[in-house]
Formats: sequence, C-alpha cells, structure tokens
Amino acid sequence: MLKVSACADSCNLTFNTENPPVMRRVTLFVNGTSRNGKVVAVYGTIVDLLSVASSKLGIRASNIYNGKGGLIDDIALVRDDDVLYVSEGDCFVESLILDPQEDSEDHDDFPIQAHTDWLTLNVGGRCFTTTRSTLVSKEPDSMLAHMFREKDVWGNKQDDQGAYLIDRSPDYFEPILNYLRHGQLIINEGINLRGVLEEARFFGMEQLAEQLEGLIRSSQPADDHSPISRKEFVRFLLATPTKSELRCQGLNFSGADLSRLDLRYINFKMANLSCCNLTHSNLCGANLERADLSYSNLDSANLQGVKMLCTNAEGATLKGCNFEDPAGIKANLEGANLKGVDMEGSQMTGINLRVATLKNAKLKNCNLRGATLAGTDLENCDLSGCDLQEANLRGSNVKGAIFEEMLTPLHMSQSVR
Repeated sequence: MLKVSACADSCNLTFNTENPPVMRRVTLFVNGTSRNGKVVAVYGTIVDLLSVASSKLGIRASNIYNGKGGLIDDIALVRDDDVLYVSEGDCFVESLILDPQEDSEDHDDFPIQAHTDWLTLNVGGRCFTTTRSTLVSKEPDSMLAHMFREKDVWGNKQDDQGAYLIDRSPDYFEPILNYLRHGQLIINEGINLRGVLEEARFFGMEQLAEQLEGLIRSSQPADDHSPISRKEFVRFLLATPTKSELRCQGLNFSGADLSRLDLRYINFKMANLSCCNLTHSNLCGANLERADLSYSNLDSANLQGVKMLCTNAEGATLKGCNFEDPAGIKANLEGANLKGVDMEGSQMTGINLRVATLKNAKLKNCNLRGATLAGTDLENCDLSGCDLQEANLRGSNVKGAIFEEMLTPLHMSQSVR
C-alpha cells in the first residue's frame, strides 16, 4: 500500500509494510444444539462477538465455548472456521452432532437429541412440561441432568401419554423445577422447606441444597434467648389444653408482666423470672425450683404448695402472699435465697424455710405457725408481730432479728444460736 506524506520543504514517499487484518469467520450454535447455526465475521473484542451472537441467535449471550467446552474469554483465541457454542450464562452442554451423510429417513427414526426439545415429567401423578436444557443446564452434575442429558440412557419409564415417570412429591418438585428454569429459589406459602431440601438432596442438586439449608437456618428462632413477652406467653397458654402439663423449664421471662394470670402447676424450674410482675398471679403448685425471681413483684400472689427449693428471690417483694394450702400440701422454700425480701402479712403456716437465707428480710405480721426455720439465716430479719407458735427455729441465726409484738411467746428451746 502506497502512502504519500507532504511537507512544506520537501515531498517524501513512504511505504506502509503492515499487512491488512485477515477476516475470520466462525459458526455459532446455541449451547447444547447443533442446528440452526449462524456464520458470522469476527472483529473487535469478545464483547463485540457476544453482541453479534445475541443478535443472530436471538438469545442473551453471556458465555462462548469451543467444541470441547472450553470457555473463550479473549477474541485472540478464536480461529478462522471455529465452531463455537453460545450460552446465556449456563454451563457448557455437549451437543449430539449427526452425520450429514445420513438420509432423511434415518433422521426420522433417530431424531436429534437437542437439549431444547420438549418433554413431560409425571411426578407423583402430576405432569410438568419443560425442556431438556432446563433439566441439564443449571446443575449439570445432578441426577436429573444425567437422566435426561441423553435419550433413553437411563431407561426412564413412561406412562401411556409418553410422560417420564418420577416417584417423588410434586409439591416439593415444583420449586426445584422453577429453580432450574430461572435460577431463583421461590417457595410458595405452605410448602415445607425441609421437604424441598430432601428432594434437592435426592436429585443431587448441591447448589440448591446449600441455599435451602441457609434459608432453613435463617428461618429458625435466634439463639439470643430474648425474653418471652406477656402476649407470647398468653398465646401459648390459650393454645395448651387445660389438662396438659406446661413446661417452661429454663425459659427467659425476665421483666415480663405475668400479673393476674393462672399459672397453676406450671414447671418454671430454672426459668428466668427476674424483675417480673407476678402480682395477684395464681402459682398454686407451680415448680419454681432454682428459678431466678430476684427483684420480682409477687404481692398478693397465690403460692399454695409452691416448690421453691434453692430459688433465688433476693430483693423480691411477696407482701400478702398465701402459702397455706387447705389440702395440707406445704410450700417448700428450702435453701432459697430470700435476702432482703418483703413478705409482710403473708400466710406461711407450715412453710419449709429450712437453711434458707432471710437476712435483712421483712416478715412483719406473718403467720409462721408450725413453720420449719431450722438452720435458717434470720440475721437482722424483722419478725415483729409474727405468729411463731410451734415453729422450729433450731440452729437458726437470729442475730439482730426483731421479735417485737409477738403474738405468741417465743421459747428459747426453739432457737439455739
């Protein structure tokens, strides 16, 4: 090619020795097919080739593969007369290429196994129509992909209408098929996630199984042990039959308003009831063993026959409570921590407070007739106006305790320390 360059002082002739670019042509097929190919010229970058492929093949071209499934990401890798396969983002699917020497009659007997042909699946009596490419492209290593990648390799059974029989749940299979169609996991309301997960595992769909496992984990209650509200607990109570035993062992009710509720015979063992409002509640026969009732308000609560062994009720208020059971079942607070509690005016006939700690507690005007206070720490406890007739105070610590205005005389034999 001759190139002329002009200058003000002189005129020089120069030759451009560069060779003109050689035009390359390639044949494009949709991924997984070997028909309806398009011959196009290659120019520019790989992005330009994808744009041409989208226009010619009528798809949204995303990836280009060679005949062996290698991903082409540089235009320099494309050679003249290459046969390339274009996908919309799915993995490479090997196509079946027929011998062009076969006549048309042979074609009728052995149709092309293109992955875009339509087929029907009979899953648990419910039919689903889809394309072969849908079943094999998204998760190429799954059982479904192996079953339908090549015709009749697995010897799939068919019903009278030609639909392939699959003995699985159609409700759980539907979201799996939709996932294979568009790549999005969408679960309709009322479908159990664990059922879909089992189907995904059965068909060997690892990517989908991982998504479902994450979804199941996120749908489970958080492990933050957040307190149960009054509304939640009332709903729980209403949903439980009257004769059923309610187990609230170890639950967190911290700060909840449980006032005036019927909580009879409920198992609150080791539950967190700190700072709760339990005023006027009915806790008759309830099990509060080792529960945390610190700084809770139980004023006027019914505590007949309650079990509070080793309960922590430090700083709680239990004014005007009734511990006395007419049936003779005695409330048991053995070993309980009752430091600083206010139990003024409570009915505690026959109560068991053995080795409990009542240091700095207020028990003014309480009925403690026949109570067991052996080994109890009553240091600085206000027992003025109490009825301690026949109460057992042997081994109790009454240092600094107040016994003013006692209803019955306190015999020295009742207390030895």
